[in-house]
Amino acid sequence: KNISDFSLNVTDCTQVVVPEEVFFTVAAAGILENLLILIAVVRNKNLHLPMYFFICSLAISDMLGSLYKTLENIFIILCKMGYLTRHGDFEKKLDDAMDSMFILSLLGSIFSLLAIAADRYITIFYALRYHNIMTLRRASVILAIIWAFCAGSSIAIALFSYEAATVIPFTILFPLMMFFILCLYVHMFLLARSHAKKIASLPSSSVHHRTNMKGAITLTIFLGVFLCCWAPFVLHILLARFCPHNPYCACYMSIFHVNGTLIMCNAIINPMIFAFRSPELRSTFKKMLYCSR
Repeated sequence: KNISDFSLNVTDCTQVVVPEEVFFTVAAAGILENLLILIAVVRNKNLHLPMYFFICSLAISDMLGSLYKTLENIFIILCKMGYLTRHGDFEKKLDDAMDSMFILSLLGSIFSLLAIAADRYITIFYALRYHNIMTLRRASVILAIIWAFCAGSSIAIALFSYEAATVIPFTILFPLMMFFILCLYVHMFLLARSHAKKIASLPSSSVHHRTNMKGAITLTIFLGVFLCCWAPFVLHILLARFCPHNPYCACYMSIFHVNGTLIMCNAIINPMIFAFRSPELRSTFKKMLYCSR
């Protein structure tokens, strides 16, 4: 709030406000769509595979992001109505809890994308040993470690969010993880291109290779959407911490609500990509729809 008030005095950029109805509608749609993904994977035994477990992890992260923005807007509305104050002890704890949920959503999305990328890499280049390398048990252990680390990190970062030593590693983690995933992609596609001619003479292998490459392309779409939706908000955090009094930074921070809406849009777009790129999921959705009718 202090940064927003100051930005009005140092810049001519007006605060961009997204209507609360838009926030709640987009958030509700994101939660329902990702919940549908989870139900589809649980109900269809053919989807009980490591890859879909990692996809469910990404769906849970998206749900947390939408839930965070929903609770934040409810908190703001209650403050405007006078039921809550901005500087009370209870409000401070509530704010820390919501910040922790936001960080958990961001970290969960990053590491879920990393797990999906590693799974696709193993699928493409170790296809014959894939089921021995990536078992359901190992996938469950990987997810347990990921979420335990994300939960601990989100609590620590939320409690010490005012310390530069905490903010800097958190913001650096985002580009580092994205760079690591990008390097994995480049390596994946370069090797896939060199192997394409070798497997062209084997029809069954060629079909299997095309299927795996389709999964890699789907993951590339996920990564692109994730960057477009989350990067503006992460940049906002950096600017708010390190240059709140700069007119240009204040001008960018005037679109805070737009950046928040982008996060929730990510939760809506991902399930649509799942449904469009996965025939098995589409078939499961159709069966669920017909059964409900």
